Amino acid sequence: MFTEVTGNYMRNRQGVIIESVAQGSFSEEEGIKNGDRIVSIDGNAVQDIIDLMFYADEPGASFIVKSDKKRHKFEIPEDASGIGSLGMTFKPFKVKTCRNNCIFCFVLQLPKGLRKTLYVKDEDYRMSFLYGNFITGTNLTPEDKRRIIEQRLSPLYISVHCTDTTIRNKMLGNPYADDILKHISFFAENRIKMHTQIVLCPGYNDRRYLAKTISDLYRFYPYVASIAVVPVGLTMHRKKKLRPVEKEDAENAIGIIGKFQSRFTRKHGENIVFASDEMYLKAGIPFPPIKHYDELPQIENGVGMVPKFLHGAKKIRSKDLIINNTKKFLTFTGVSFYPYLAKFVETLRNAGIDINAVGIENSFFGNSVTVAGLLTGRDVIKALSDIIKRDDILLIPDVVMKAGENIFLDDVVCQDIEDLFGVRTYVIESTPDGLVKAIAAISSEVEHN
Repeated sequence: MFTEVTGNYMRNRQGVIIESVAQGSFSEEEGIKNGDRIVSIDGNAVQDIIDLMFYADEPGASFIVKSDKKRHKFEIPEDASGIGSLGMTFKPFKVKTCRNNCIFCFVLQLPKGLRKTLYVKDEDYRMSFLYGNFITGTNLTPEDKRRIIEQRLSPLYISVHCTDTTIRNKMLGNPYADDILKHISFFAENRIKMHTQIVLCPGYNDRRYLAKTISDLYRFYPYVASIAVVPVGLTMHRKKKLRPVEKEDAENAIGIIGKFQSRFTRKHGENIVFASDEMYLKAGIPFPPIKHYDELPQIENGVGMVPKFLHGAKKIRSKDLIINNTKKFLTFTGVSFYPYLAKFVETLRNAGIDINAVGIENSFFGNSVTVAGLLTGRDVIKALSDIIKRDDILLIPDVVMKAGENIFLDDVVCQDIEDLFGVRTYVIESTPDGLVKAIAAISSEVEHN
């Protein structure tokens, strides 16, 4: 799954730079300033935010701050919960990048003109631990592996794709990549939990190779805690020839996965291996019930998102839909999810809420890209131009925006849409409950104004 790298999180051998100090905090009272560096905790050299988390976990730990070429010693108060509670924020570290040349790399399929962070090919085990980003493990050093074990950086998210080294290396565009099972075996022996993924590329790692990969990974259960199989994502800007996952490919993959699930459930009470939502959509096969997805270990990888939405929609009660409102609402999503959103919106309309939903085709990346998370602002503007009316309230699903910044992939912001169409916009949680609560809150706000 494509993940944008939004931080610059890197080891700094001269310590971790303090970016800001909160007013009235312990740090301000002690004279700690912006730009100072934390260089050690209890005698342990600090290299990045993970070291801060690891060494400063207990109250009473002492840390050394380097300021104006002088070193000052401070002690974490007994009533504090680690260094994060002392009112400091830290400059992010620089991300280790990927040197592979994967045949399916989504970053290499991006056109020009997007946010710079989208073009970062992340291959950093720290980002895997902190944020669930998938890594191939091809740049792990012995020092990295020792640190993962020592600091218990678990779980990790590993892109496996295929356990046949020849095929995997061909897919990675890296003939020198190590046998992935050596890494997985090492982590399993040291009790590091892993969530793994297989990007299915027809003609490479499908059919018998898919079955073998799942079987090989299962040998390391329960440390290989989950296996997700996702179809390769292709944009119209790709330069490498690669066949997309078609209906028959998806059906075959789901069939293979289903046989393993039956076996795993009988033995462990867990499915362990899952097909992504997009795989079911491509196959035209109904989604399993939400309980099929265990604890939703890979929902951020598109595994169980739609079933969770459908489950959430069933839990909405009639009393939740009694909303005094005179405004007209409009929302949107990608083509693949549109039928499910439209059905829920129809329920809202039947309850007297004036709302419509639009399924938007992705002309920026190509119509084979159907998920909401890759819609650009310009595609949204283009699709709504003949539909949206002045004074409508546009509800924007949060999955299309950069986390915490309300900006589309192509740097279009909500204000651009408001200025262009004369409407109000709200970024909402992309769940049935999030949609209903947003409508209720906006309606209450309008009524009181």
